[in-house]
Amino acid sequence: MVETTVPRERTARDKLRAAQKDLFPIQGIDYLELYVGNALQAAHYYRALWGYDITAYQGPETGHRDHVSYVLEQGRIRLVLTAPLQATGAIAEHVTRHGDGVKDIALRVPNVDHAYQVALSRGARGVMEPQESSDDQGTVKRAAIATYGDTIHSLIERDYHGPFLPGYRKREIKGHGVGLRVVDHIVGNVELGRMDEWVAFYANVMGFEQLVHFSDEQIATEYSALMSKVVQDGTGKIKFPINEPAQGKKKKSQIDEYLDYYNGPGAQHIAVATGDILDTVARLEANGVDFLHTPHTYYQDLPERIGQIKEDLEKLEAHSILADRDDDGYLLQIFSRPVEDRPTLFYELIERHGCRGFGEGNFKALFEAIEREQAERGNL
Repeated sequence: MVETTVPRERTARDKLRAAQKDLFPIQGIDYLELYVGNALQAAHYYRALWGYDITAYQGPETGHRDHVSYVLEQGRIRLVLTAPLQATGAIAEHVTRHGDGVKDIALRVPNVDHAYQVALSRGARGVMEPQESSDDQGTVKRAAIATYGDTIHSLIERDYHGPFLPGYRKREIKGHGVGLRVVDHIVGNVELGRMDEWVAFYANVMGFEQLVHFSDEQIATEYSALMSKVVQDGTGKIKFPINEPAQGKKKKSQIDEYLDYYNGPGAQHIAVATGDILDTVARLEANGVDFLHTPHTYYQDLPERIGQIKEDLEKLEAHSILADRDDDGYLLQIFSRPVEDRPTLFYELIERHGCRGFGEGNFKALFEAIEREQAERGNL
């Protein structure tokens, strides 16, 4: 019998994760709700270009006079697009201030009452106390706590077999799926000096651990820089990178531009995983989705930097797909241009082959691509 030794560092991390899972167990991301100016048109955009199915609806026809919501699904991703029907109210004020953007990163939990009380006892600010809604298809319990800016985390406990939540009507409008599978991570932008505060929030309130820290030396160009820390839950499946701008550079960073146009902190981009990024990107481009361009020089030294991968490098270059490697494997990724009129929310597509990182080797290329976009807008 051969005896194997587990590294002490890995054993300690496993124990920490086990403790975190017991502290604030999270079963996954239940949905992402975006407040938008026109939910009907936004739903059409996500269906026609991104391939989502429209699966549920709420509005005046279902007894809700002040807003409409469309639910869209693809793989294990669920988006809720909500628009105001009145000129005043919380939804209208959010859209006026921020433009279209992420309001709610909803987390599914096994016990809402427990999760909410633990969160409040550890310093979270409550937004909605636990409440229960039911119909003939089951029951959903919900509560909500605040996070950075006007963003919230709803806490969702489900014993429900309906299309989404009680009060929603089933819709069946199929999209042509493009291979999107699951949310990989969600990146938040916060003000200068607030990153550590929100890292501590996730650690203290939800028991998240800090996975990695990127300094302003790692994410920088000649003109601007940012700093980032990544936190993840006890399962290692839910990851929230948190960015803040860095000082001392010549121009505004992408974080500064985001904070200016979004009028405060918020979700900068949503990373979604796919099993075949070349096919997914080709489909999205054919549908009209715009992605950031990567120059030929990036690909000249790519084989030396990342080693052998199964994909054809010429095909990656043809679609401006980036590649990176860590000790566990490699990943492929690409970033869309902003999907709103304001240069705020955008999407990342990612295909992982064992790699657990976030494309550190691509930070410079990505940052330079974003700066080219900023320069075209006159905001660099």
